[in-house]
Amino acid sequence: MKTFPNAIVIILLVIFLAWLLTFIIPQGSYERIFDEATDTTIVVPDSYHVQEASPLSVFDLLLAIPRGIAGRAELVVLILLLGGCFYLIEKTGALNQGLNQLIKILAGKESLALVIITLLFITAGFTIALQEELIAMTPILLLFGRSIGYNAKTMVAASLGGAVVGASFSPFNPFGVIIAQKEAGVVLLSGYEFRLVVLSIAAIVWVLYVLHYGRKNRIEKLDLNVETETFSIRNKMILSLLALTFAIVTYGLIALGWAFNEMSACFFVLGLVCGTIAGFSFNKTTEVYIDGFKEMVFAALIIGLANGVSLILKDGMVIDSIVYGLFGPLEQLPATASAVLMMGSHAIIHFPMPSTSGHAILTMPILSPLADLIGLSRQICVLAYQYSAIMMDLIVPTNGATMAVIALAGINYKNWLQFIVKPVLIMLCIGAVAIVVAVQIGYH
Repeated sequence: MKTFPNAIVIILLVIFLAWLLTFIIPQGSYERIFDEATDTTIVVPDSYHVQEASPLSVFDLLLAIPRGIAGRAELVVLILLLGGCFYLIEKTGALNQGLNQLIKILAGKESLALVIITLLFITAGFTIALQEELIAMTPILLLFGRSIGYNAKTMVAASLGGAVVGASFSPFNPFGVIIAQKEAGVVLLSGYEFRLVVLSIAAIVWVLYVLHYGRKNRIEKLDLNVETETFSIRNKMILSLLALTFAIVTYGLIALGWAFNEMSACFFVLGLVCGTIAGFSFNKTTEVYIDGFKEMVFAALIIGLANGVSLILKDGMVIDSIVYGLFGPLEQLPATASAVLMMGSHAIIHFPMPSTSGHAILTMPILSPLADLIGLSRQICVLAYQYSAIMMDLIVPTNGATMAVIALAGINYKNWLQFIVKPVLIMLCIGAVAIVVAVQIGYH
């Protein structure tokens, strides 16, 4: 049997297919205006028009690759610095000792450990929409999973899957729900009670699914062979600083409006400090840090390449045409059917537009007036976006974070799809039922 293409090959193929689509799909665009009050670009509803534009050349196709990587420079830097930091901490022995202490505490309670991990990442998803940051944690999570008898798919479903579920059903995901509500003209954080109920249901179902799969697919436990009786003061300090840094970064993201660069700075300093505490010379600390960079180059490259797909479709002026073609016909349908079918349209749009914030900024100004015409509340319009588009992050090959995580986990895309489609469909069904209920109760 031929080897299935790796993540980079798949994304390069998608970039090529996106380029071909620019010759097939009619070119057109919506008008956009810059809102100085909010410092954002707004799409003008009902302004779509077909227009002539020069086709993209083969050289434009090739340029999309370096441009895509450069366009995600801040995220690439974060992945490299975060990866270097975790690699250095691993080399101090602190992580192995910490994992062994956890294993000792959780001996015979592996199912409880899996539930706790899944709930932690669901919480990280619905609070700060954790996703790309998880890439550097993946090797450690896999090591922990093997040490308690769970395979790579189980751990990725618990961590990345949990984070995406949390973000998708979140009442206040800052990069999804809040931006979508803002673009739809809905009061920020409004309607959170209904979202909390649906989030609770989705979280319980996801935890049960991960637990069920994990139990059916146990593997032989890996013995880390590290003494746990002498948990050194140095390693306790290193792990305490790691926990403190995560707390600071979380506060910065939520309260101070931090972005990737601020996070990168925090983890860079953490790595240097931990190397010093471990007794490494400054030369050794920096050399180990660079070795950590090497471990994350593949994941960073995937993130950048995935961005090239969106660039091709934008430059080819077909993104707006896709949106117009998918959402325009919904105006002719009953309110409930339109609301559910909005989810399907969002799922398709998320292939060429994997950025959750970019997806919201593109579609919400168009869908909000459409919802008014159909008789749907704009709040339900936002629900259709978040329950579908964000959940698709686990499937679309254009999502660099997912492709990077499964690559690090040694799972090819074909096997990942075969595994993840079923639980994602379950989540989409929960979202669809929630939307039908929302329409019936007049949720607004």
